[in-house]
Amino acid sequence: MSTQAAEGLRGRKKRQTRTALGHAAVRLVAEHGLDHVTVEDISAAAGVSPRTFFNYFAGKEDAVLGPDPEAGPRMRARVLAAPAELSAAAAVRDALLAEVAAELADDRELWLQRMRVVQQHPVLLAKVFSGGEVVERELVAGIAERVGLPADDTYPLLLGAAAGAAFRVAIARWAGTATPLHVLLAEAVDMLAHGLAEPHRD
Repeated sequence: MSTQAAEGLRGRKKRQTRTALGHAAVRLVAEHGLDHVTVEDISAAAGVSPRTFFNYFAGKEDAVLGPDPEAGPRMRARVLAAPAELSAAAAVRDALLAEVAAELADDRELWLQRMRVVQQHPVLLAKVFSGGEVVERELVAGIAERVGLPADDTYPLLLGAAAGAAFRVAIARWAGTATPLHVLLAEAVDMLAHGLAEPHRD
Protein backbone atom coordinates (compact mmCIF):
# COMPACT_ATOMS: atom_id res chain seq x y z
CA MET A 1 0.00 0.00 0.00
CA SER A 2 1.35 3.44 -0.92
CA THR A 3 1.98 6.06 1.73
CA GLN A 4 -0.81 8.22 0.30
CA ALA A 5 -3.27 5.32 0.33
CA ALA A 6 -2.31 4.43 3.90
CA GLU A 7 -2.83 8.03 5.00
CA GLY A 8 -6.20 8.05 3.25
CA LEU A 9 -7.23 4.86 5.04
CA ARG A 10 -6.10 6.21 8.41
CA GLY A 11 -8.00 9.42 7.77
CA ARG A 12 -11.21 7.52 6.99
CA LYS A 13 -10.83 5.34 10.07
CA LYS A 14 -10.30 8.42 12.23
CA ARG A 15 -13.43 10.05 10.82
CA GLN A 16 -15.40 6.84 11.39
CA THR A 17 -14.21 6.62 15.00
CA ARG A 18 -14.98 10.27 15.63
CA THR A 19 -18.45 9.83 14.13
CA ALA A 20 -19.14 6.69 16.18
CA LEU A 21 -18.18 8.47 19.39
CA GLY A 22 -20.36 11.45 18.53
CA HIS A 23 -23.36 9.26 17.74
CA ALA A 24 -22.92 7.30 20.96
CA ALA A 25 -22.59 10.46 23.06
CA VAL A 26 -25.72 12.09 21.64
CA ARG A 27 -27.79 8.93 21.98
CA LEU A 28 -26.71 8.19 25.54
CA VAL A 29 -27.15 11.77 26.77
CA ALA A 30 -30.58 11.94 25.10
CA GLU A 31 -31.58 8.75 26.92
CA HIS A 32 -29.98 9.30 30.34
CA GLY A 33 -29.07 12.98 30.71
CA LEU A 34 -25.64 14.59 30.65
CA ASP A 35 -24.92 14.03 34.33
CA HIS A 36 -25.60 10.30 34.10
CA VAL A 37 -23.30 9.54 31.17
CA THR A 38 -19.54 9.07 31.47
CA VAL A 39 -16.67 9.01 29.02
CA GLU A 40 -16.40 5.29 29.75
CA ASP A 41 -20.06 4.78 28.77
CA ILE A 42 -19.57 6.61 25.49
CA SER A 43 -16.34 4.76 24.70
CA ALA A 44 -17.92 1.38 25.38
CA ALA A 45 -20.92 2.19 23.19
CA ALA A 46 -18.60 3.17 20.34
CA GLY A 47 -16.39 0.12 20.81
CA VAL A 48 -13.19 1.97 21.73
CA SER A 49 -11.17 2.61 24.87
CA PRO A 50 -11.43 5.77 26.98
CA ARG A 51 -7.83 6.48 25.95
CA THR A 52 -8.92 6.49 22.31
CA PHE A 53 -11.86 8.75 23.23
CA PHE A 54 -9.47 11.43 24.46
CA ASN A 55 -7.62 11.36 21.14
CA TYR A 56 -10.76 12.92 19.65
CA PHE A 57 -12.55 14.88 22.36
CA ALA A 58 -11.63 16.75 25.52
CA GLY A 59 -14.70 15.48 27.37
CA LYS A 60 -18.22 14.18 27.03
CA GLU A 61 -19.62 17.65 26.25
CA ASP A 62 -17.38 17.95 23.21
CA ALA A 63 -18.38 14.47 22.07
CA VAL A 64 -22.06 15.43 22.20
CA LEU A 65 -21.48 18.60 20.20
CA GLY A 66 -19.01 17.00 17.79
CA PRO A 67 -17.05 20.14 16.90
CA ASP A 68 -14.95 19.73 13.78
CA PRO A 69 -11.54 21.41 14.21
CA GLU A 70 -11.22 21.66 10.45
CA ALA A 71 -14.55 23.44 9.90
CA GLY A 72 -13.15 26.97 10.25
CA PRO A 73 -10.13 26.50 7.96
CA ARG A 74 -12.33 24.63 5.49
CA MET A 75 -14.85 27.49 5.35
CA ARG A 76 -12.08 30.02 4.88
CA ALA A 77 -10.58 28.00 2.04
CA ARG A 78 -13.95 27.62 0.34
CA VAL A 79 -14.60 31.36 0.42
CA LEU A 80 -11.19 32.08 -1.07
CA ALA A 81 -11.55 29.38 -3.75
CA ALA A 82 -14.93 30.63 -5.00
CA PRO A 83 -14.95 32.05 -8.55
CA ALA A 84 -13.73 35.64 -8.75
CA GLU A 85 -16.95 36.84 -10.40
CA LEU A 86 -19.00 35.95 -7.31
CA SER A 87 -19.69 38.58 -4.69
CA ALA A 88 -18.33 37.93 -1.22
CA ALA A 89 -21.87 37.22 0.02
CA ALA A 90 -22.38 34.68 -2.77
CA ALA A 91 -19.04 33.07 -1.97
CA VAL A 92 -20.06 32.75 1.68
CA ARG A 93 -23.43 31.33 0.64
CA ASP A 94 -21.80 28.66 -1.53
CA ALA A 95 -19.28 27.84 1.21
CA LEU A 96 -22.08 27.33 3.75
CA LEU A 97 -24.07 25.17 1.34
CA ALA A 98 -21.02 23.05 0.59
CA GLU A 99 -20.42 22.59 4.31
CA VAL A 100 -24.00 21.51 4.85
CA ALA A 101 -23.87 19.10 1.93
CA ALA A 102 -20.66 17.53 3.22
CA GLU A 103 -21.30 17.46 6.95
CA LEU A 104 -24.94 17.80 7.99
CA ALA A 105 -27.62 17.06 5.47
CA ASP A 106 -27.21 13.28 5.37
CA ASP A 107 -27.77 12.84 9.10
CA ARG A 108 -30.87 14.84 9.92
CA GLU A 109 -31.94 12.69 12.87
CA LEU A 110 -28.58 12.98 14.63
CA TRP A 111 -28.58 16.75 14.30
CA LEU A 112 -32.17 17.08 15.47
CA GLN A 113 -31.44 14.87 18.46
CA ARG A 114 -28.29 16.89 19.20
CA MET A 115 -30.32 20.11 19.11
CA ARG A 116 -32.83 18.69 21.60
CA VAL A 117 -30.01 17.63 23.92
CA VAL A 118 -28.38 21.07 23.72
CA GLN A 119 -31.66 22.79 24.53
CA GLN A 120 -32.00 20.65 27.65
CA HIS A 121 -28.48 21.41 28.95
CA PRO A 122 -27.47 25.10 29.14
CA VAL A 123 -23.80 24.20 29.63
CA LEU A 124 -23.84 22.70 26.13
CA LEU A 125 -25.50 25.77 24.66
CA ALA A 126 -22.65 27.94 25.95
CA LYS A 127 -20.13 25.64 24.27
CA VAL A 128 -22.07 25.80 21.00
CA PHE A 129 -21.74 29.58 20.95
CA SER A 130 -18.02 29.49 21.77
CA GLY A 131 -17.41 26.91 19.04
CA GLY A 132 -19.33 29.00 16.53
CA GLU A 133 -17.12 31.97 17.31
CA VAL A 134 -14.02 29.99 16.35
CA VAL A 135 -15.47 29.10 12.94
CA GLU A 136 -16.71 32.66 12.44
CA ARG A 137 -13.24 34.09 12.98
CA GLU A 138 -11.87 31.92 10.19
CA LEU A 139 -14.78 32.86 7.95
CA VAL A 140 -14.20 36.57 8.62
CA ALA A 141 -10.52 36.13 7.79
CA GLY A 142 -11.44 34.51 4.47
CA ILE A 143 -13.92 37.26 3.61
CA ALA A 144 -11.39 39.96 4.48
CA GLU A 145 -8.72 38.37 2.31
CA ARG A 146 -11.16 37.94 -0.57
CA VAL A 147 -12.25 41.60 -0.60
CA GLY A 148 -8.87 43.06 0.33
CA LEU A 149 -9.85 44.56 3.68
CA PRO A 150 -8.42 44.14 7.19
CA ALA A 151 -10.07 41.41 9.24
CA ASP A 152 -11.22 44.03 11.74
CA ASP A 153 -13.05 46.08 9.10
CA THR A 154 -16.82 46.38 9.46
CA TYR A 155 -17.67 44.58 6.20
CA PRO A 156 -16.00 41.20 6.84
CA LEU A 157 -17.02 41.25 10.50
CA LEU A 158 -20.64 42.00 9.65
CA LEU A 159 -20.87 39.51 6.78
CA GLY A 160 -19.31 36.79 8.91
CA ALA A 161 -21.68 37.49 11.80
CA ALA A 162 -24.67 37.61 9.46
CA ALA A 163 -23.70 34.28 7.91
CA GLY A 164 -23.53 32.73 11.37
CA ALA A 165 -26.98 34.12 12.18
CA ALA A 166 -28.37 32.80 8.90
CA PHE A 167 -27.00 29.35 9.69
CA ARG A 168 -28.56 29.34 13.17
CA VAL A 169 -31.94 30.47 11.79
CA ALA A 170 -31.85 27.79 9.10
CA ILE A 171 -30.98 25.08 11.65
CA ALA A 172 -33.81 26.21 13.95
CA ARG A 173 -36.36 26.17 11.11
CA TRP A 174 -35.08 22.83 9.84
CA ALA A 175 -35.96 21.28 13.21
CA GLY A 176 -39.64 21.97 12.61
CA THR A 177 -40.08 21.36 8.90
CA ALA A 178 -39.47 18.76 6.23
CA THR A 179 -37.81 21.36 4.00
CA PRO A 180 -34.17 20.40 3.27
CA LEU A 181 -31.59 22.31 5.29
CA HIS A 182 -29.74 23.55 2.21
CA VAL A 183 -32.94 25.19 0.91
CA LEU A 184 -33.55 27.02 4.18
CA LEU A 185 -29.93 28.08 4.42
CA ALA A 186 -29.85 29.42 0.85
CA GLU A 187 -33.03 31.37 1.53
CA ALA A 188 -31.60 32.95 4.69
CA VAL A 189 -28.29 33.95 3.11
CA ASP A 190 -30.01 35.28 -0.02
CA MET A 191 -32.20 37.51 2.15
CA LEU A 192 -29.09 38.95 3.73
CA ALA A 193 -27.40 39.44 0.36
CA HIS A 194 -30.42 41.43 -0.83
CA GLY A 195 -30.29 43.76 2.15
CA LEU A 196 -33.14 42.13 4.11
CA ALA A 197 -35.75 43.82 1.97
CA GLU A 198 -39.17 43.66 3.58
CA PRO A 199 -41.16 40.78 2.02
CA HIS A 200 -44.18 41.60 -0.10
CA ARG A 201 -47.53 40.94 1.51
CA ASP A 202 -50.47 39.50 -0.40
